[in-house]
Amino acid sequence: MKRLALTWCLAILAVLLVLPVAARAEVYVEVYLGGVQGTNSHLHQVTGASNQSVNSLTTSEVPGRFSPAALGGVKLGTWFVPEGFGGANYPDWMKYLGFYLDFSYHRLNFRRQTIAVTHTETWDDGGFTQSGPGTLWSNGTAATLAFMFAGRYGFLSDSEVPFGRLQPYLAVGPAILFTSQKAGSSIPLLGGAACATGSPSFKDSDSDTVICLAAEAGLSWMALKNVSIDLSFKYRYAQPRFTYEKIEPVTGVRTNIGLNPAYNLLSCQLGVAYHF
Repeated sequence: MKRLALTWCLAILAVLLVLPVAARAEVYVEVYLGGVQGTNSHLHQVTGASNQSVNSLTTSEVPGRFSPAALGGVKLGTWFVPEGFGGANYPDWMKYLGFYLDFSYHRLNFRRQTIAVTHTETWDDGGFTQSGPGTLWSNGTAATLAFMFAGRYGFLSDSEVPFGRLQPYLAVGPAILFTSQKAGSSIPLLGGAACATGSPSFKDSDSDTVICLAAEAGLSWMALKNVSIDLSFKYRYAQPRFTYEKIEPVTGVRTNIGLNPAYNLLSCQLGVAYHF
């Protein structure tokens, strides 16, 4: 994941090296820092295991509580002003519209939490179902590349910044989320055949790449003709899927584990941008 983030940063720097430097072209690059918090995802954990004589299924209702995390990112964008990027002659009304790429990275951990566990085992001549508490935790990461279509308006114009020094904006667009989770779960012994193999716990990692929705609202202040300070609030929604598999070396019991979270990620960022 870190290698991916470095690759995108180098690609953005390469683009900047070939950008034509035109006065008021409104091409900009921004670096920002902030914090992110996810709402409870109420993810559903499913564990299935089987050997030659016993089939078992364990389901867990998980509150899905995230830990807060620091976030960092970079934007590369343009506003469609008449003196546009690449010499494009946009109509004057398009100065209110723009587009930017937004790459961000942060940790995405599920804090250790109590889960409600239902365990069922069946074999040829019988079976049982029991319930009990367990625990789940996970350490993960999230890198997002968003393609954002934006609109803005200007206030407090002057001779140096005719559009306006104060520029609120709204943006929405699709994004690609690269995410991983190294999850751990501990389920108590619930009798029956489960006692033969011990607690059906796991600790493994998996990753997923999914399309997600991103939306952002912000307020930019043109502190200088070519430098702005940006305060923004971002929302992202995604539904990744993680699958883990364990094989007990002694008993040969194969365990398939699935985690199905829904990410509702909220973040606040403060950034500084340079306008070319």
